[in-house]
Amino acid sequence: MTTVAKVLSAAPLGFEGHLIEVESDATKGLPILQIVGMADKAISEAKERVKSAIVNSLLDYPTRRITINLAPAELPKDGTHYDLPIALAILTSGGQLRQSEINNAAFAGELALDGSLRPVKGAITLAETAKKAGLATIYLPEANVQQASLVDGIIVQGVKSLKELYLHLKREVLLTPTIITSQELAHPQAGDHPTLDDVHSQEQAKRALIIAAAGHHNILLTGPPGTGKTMLARTLTGLLPPLLPREKIATTKLHSLAGELIDGVVTARPFRSPHHTASRIALIGGGTHPKPGEISLAHLGVLFLDEIPEYPRAVLESLRQPLEDRRVSVSRVNGHANYPADFMLVATMNPCPCGFYGDATRECSCTSTQILSYQRRLSGPFLDRIDLVVNVSRVPNDTLLDHQSMHSSQQQDALNIIKIASEIQANRYNSSGKNNSNLTSREIKNDLVLSPDVRQLLGTATDRLNLSARSYFKIIRVARTIADLDNSPDIAIRHVSEALQYRQRT
Repeated sequence: MTTVAKVLSAAPLGFEGHLIEVESDATKGLPILQIVGMADKAISEAKERVKSAIVNSLLDYPTRRITINLAPAELPKDGTHYDLPIALAILTSGGQLRQSEINNAAFAGELALDGSLRPVKGAITLAETAKKAGLATIYLPEANVQQASLVDGIIVQGVKSLKELYLHLKREVLLTPTIITSQELAHPQAGDHPTLDDVHSQEQAKRALIIAAAGHHNILLTGPPGTGKTMLARTLTGLLPPLLPREKIATTKLHSLAGELIDGVVTARPFRSPHHTASRIALIGGGTHPKPGEISLAHLGVLFLDEIPEYPRAVLESLRQPLEDRRVSVSRVNGHANYPADFMLVATMNPCPCGFYGDATRECSCTSTQILSYQRRLSGPFLDRIDLVVNVSRVPNDTLLDHQSMHSSQQQDALNIIKIASEIQANRYNSSGKNNSNLTSREIKNDLVLSPDVRQLLGTATDRLNLSARSYFKIIRVARTIADLDNSPDIAIRHVSEALQYRQRT
């Protein structure tokens, strides 16, 4: 007579998860462990880890033919977090645990050979999946408890070893509840970014960054080398409002799925700066076992592309759809994965290969053909998705050490008006998380009232500049942000005029 056991776990599939039933069937025959159900190499290697962990935990490993099935079988599964549920399924089918002792709970964790548990990636996804399935508890390695505790409505129990969990399930030695403090949830940040007070002069560029931060607009900084474009770009995260609780969960979840963060919580907005040699998969996401790319790791933060013409054109063109949809879908033979990608794009570029085209202090050594070829590395459709284009000019060297006479901090003044603009947007869009940059054309037509004078200015300017329909609506979005910074209920001519100056490349 066979004994079939069932232990619940979860499989991260893109940004979401799917409940997995780990079934164990112990029958008479040669002692062998076989795993079926679309398992990858890491799961197949679990055979030796699980056997050693059970034996070294002073538990009995059944001398039977054991078949492990990961259901549903058509879903691809990868990762080492199936070790723990596989071990419990074997112990249950072998009679050392009762099915009733493992019901109404999910389990995940990687087993070491001595039976201790190592942390796994995707803890938030595992907890959310268990919660949606109506389970009361999820057992995870202790190092994963901090992240999983962000999910309300389910008990997250940290476990150190297989032996400890076994004694808890048998009600012999109960585990103590894991209590996570707000200080433990904080994840240390990589370092301080410069502020607007650190940037000398460049008032127009600072103004553009304030507009970008207030409305979450994409921005391109152009100008000769050494004018402070990179420094300006790095000030942007300091201008953005703090992450909301639901945003902390989303950003931490993505970093956990990518394997970059298994303990702690992301508390500051991400700033991702991939090198120009990064591949399309590294930037967009994917791979044999899909995982988030740089655009998803920059979700709710900033994606910084320094010297953007140096990136391969195919890589840049792959950004066009995520910039519009604010999410990315990665399709593979065995299925597809969806990840959010609501990021602000901040890019810099020189006007020509040598960098000094249009510089008043140094002559450009490039030919007209080289200049045109360099600037054409950015396609028209890609540039159409940039809301603000700012020319950053050189600051005279003899003024760099001058003290700026300011009655108040530029950074603090900027934060104050950005906060007001963000509150105006939250009230306008009923705190839905929407901002001016992701207004649809239908919402612009229905919700934003433009006076006849503003409409005439927009029509005349876009015709003369030969701008596309996408650029037309982007000007309105930027003008709406400028009006919010001005605490104006309506879009005025001055707001549109300022927005128009950021559409031209000189």
